[in-house]
Amino acid sequence: MYNFSLHFHQILDLFLTKTAKKIYLRVGIIFAIFLALHLSFPLPKENNYSQIVTSDKGIVLSAFLSADDKWRMKTELNEITPELQKAFIAKEDKYFYYHFGINPIAILRAAFNNLVKGKKTSGASTITMQVARLLAPKERTYTNKIIEIFRALQLEFRYSKAEILQLYLNLVPYGSNIEGVKAASVLYFSRLPNQLSLAQITTLSIIPNRPTSLAIGKHNERIEKERNRWLKIFETENVFPKTVIADALVEPLNAKRQKTPKTAIHFAHWLHKQYPTKPIIQTYIRADMQAKTEEIARTYMRSIQHFGINNTAILIIENNTRNVVAYLGSQNFDDATHAGQVDGVRAYRSPGSALKPLVYGLAFEKGLITPKSMLIDVPKDFNGYMPENYNRKFNGYVAAEKALAASLNLPAVELLNLLTVDTLVLRLQQADFEWISKRNKNLGLSLALGGCGVSLAEMAGLYASFANGGKYQSLNYHSLNTEKTNLTSLNSKEILSPAANYMLTEILTKVERPAELPNSYENNPYLPKIAWKTGTSYGRRDAWSIGFNKKYTIAVWVGNFSGEGRPELTGATIATPLLFKLFNNLDYNGGYQWFDMPTNLDFRLVCQHSGKVPNEFCEQLSSDAYIPSISSAVKCEHLKYVYVSANEKLSFCTKCLPENHYKHKLYPNYPPEMLMYFDQNQTTYNKIPPHNPECTQIFDGQEPKIISPANDREYLTDDESVELLLQAQAANDVKKLYWYVNNKFYKEAVPSSRTFFKPERGRIKISCSDDKGRNSDVWVWVR
Repeated sequence: MYNFSLHFHQILDLFLTKTAKKIYLRVGIIFAIFLALHLSFPLPKENNYSQIVTSDKGIVLSAFLSADDKWRMKTELNEITPELQKAFIAKEDKYFYYHFGINPIAILRAAFNNLVKGKKTSGASTITMQVARLLAPKERTYTNKIIEIFRALQLEFRYSKAEILQLYLNLVPYGSNIEGVKAASVLYFSRLPNQLSLAQITTLSIIPNRPTSLAIGKHNERIEKERNRWLKIFETENVFPKTVIADALVEPLNAKRQKTPKTAIHFAHWLHKQYPTKPIIQTYIRADMQAKTEEIARTYMRSIQHFGINNTAILIIENNTRNVVAYLGSQNFDDATHAGQVDGVRAYRSPGSALKPLVYGLAFEKGLITPKSMLIDVPKDFNGYMPENYNRKFNGYVAAEKALAASLNLPAVELLNLLTVDTLVLRLQQADFEWISKRNKNLGLSLALGGCGVSLAEMAGLYASFANGGKYQSLNYHSLNTEKTNLTSLNSKEILSPAANYMLTEILTKVERPAELPNSYENNPYLPKIAWKTGTSYGRRDAWSIGFNKKYTIAVWVGNFSGEGRPELTGATIATPLLFKLFNNLDYNGGYQWFDMPTNLDFRLVCQHSGKVPNEFCEQLSSDAYIPSISSAVKCEHLKYVYVSANEKLSFCTKCLPENHYKHKLYPNYPPEMLMYFDQNQTTYNKIPPHNPECTQIFDGQEPKIISPANDREYLTDDESVELLLQAQAANDVKKLYWYVNNKFYKEAVPSSRTFFKPERGRIKISCSDDKGRNSDVWVWVR
């Protein structure tokens, strides 16, 4: 029996299959054509943006015009709030999320109205089509409209709806040279898009259609009326809750064109040069801290401008992250008279004494000294280099901790001489000191006193390593690099051992610093607990003060970018008050959290006279930090036993020691340079009596040290009457010195005397012998 129903379904299936294949084929052909056109006529490139430099919270700190001189700031996806989306979509394209770039119904409606009424009564452009037009503006023609439709399809093919909306919000015009919601939000309302109220959002949604007749700041009343009209439409269409709209309706519109943000402007310019094509550079700057830093700096610099000191630079680092949280290149970028556009954070200047802490830290680490070690602060010639102290006075014996706290010059140079310049340079290279790295072969002992060029950023990074147990890590300025470093990463370098670093830090917390903190210091009645050091360059051209606590490192430079020195310009009197003001304002009482002592650091009793392990004759002891198995364990030798006659007028050696009538007595064991210092300053001390004149023993021990003239030096003179100074340092038991010129006896003298002679031209040998038969020689050239 014939089954008509089955046959009909077979015919129907065959027909549908053939129809579906035709449809698929046609769709495929259309898509192939579209794809070919898409590849042949790619979308116009996205317009370049105004680069903005933002804080850690995204607040715009500074901005730069785009290449086409527009304020066009890129709005990030996370800045497009639901309210912002709803308002613009309800206003411009209700079916944005439902069409594929074009709205056929809207196009047909617009075409019908244009034909019937002979004029344009309603638009058909979707948000996607508007983006196409904004990317490549063209004259309004039917041909260009077709191109616009094609571009809209391309946009939908390439981007998500969220990205298309983002493009739209980045390109919509707001009059003058302002484009995009973010630029308008910042320049009209001084806030980011995700901080706008509904009234402000609605205001920004209505202006792009009429940017000339609805100019914010000129037509605010007209804008407010139009805004409220649209708010009521939103209410009718249930776009936003009625209560929210009610609040928006009564919000006044007081907006006007604001100045472009100019915070941390030197920092922004530095970043702009490094990353000119990045639309957004998010930094770690804290906007509130930056603003406070700028305010404090401006106020303080006004208070000292009568001294003729015009510039300052400040860098603040968060220690645990190494993030730069405040950056001030100068207190007034617009001060052309005093070169305000110079970035003082990057400029190379002499650090004065600000590098001394690292010298002492290295000496602690190498075991050369401990905080209570006695150093010698007396005049000394380091092969022609003769440093002096700030006040041109010397102090004789001084403990290492006091020498650093008082910023004495000669002890620091002596320590560097023992360490070697290369040792210090290597550590500074590890801490990324560029000027020093490039000139490392030409540096000498003056490096300890600031004979080099450093930047404030480099010094801040070094002191931040002190705040992190001696570990150095590069500073973090921005979040462009996604890989975050931390203190345990391979990028961390040990500049100082933890134990040496802790000893150094404790010394730098001392505030009783006669050379650095004058009694007239009144600017900060409360001194925060910080570790800090000052520096003053030669000629008083640069004043530094750098401090740190557990949380922050703050570096301050004050001076003149012109390089002009001023009598009042010192690190203690000029830079330090500003440092303390910053700490007191930004981290008041932050010193209550302090650093933990390393486990490999310990304390021991030492002799107060030498700072060394006590000997049997040491009576006055004090506690001192030291590093077991590293710090020197040499016993104190500040006294020595001498055999003397009963009347203490002669001394004896073991060869000439009489059978009786003698004493075994302790005498000071001063080095020759201290004896000379005492004699020159008429300081009384217990001298060893002259040795038994009948003794023929040839003595071992230290020969006289000729300090003038310097060995292997060349002396130029045009005057034959010029005389050269003969001077030597001798041991405590020496009473007579004998000078020889070219192996001929010249004169007998006492050790503390200054002897002169008229040299002949040529190479000259000068010899000095003491009354114990010990001798030393030097050679000089006289031309």
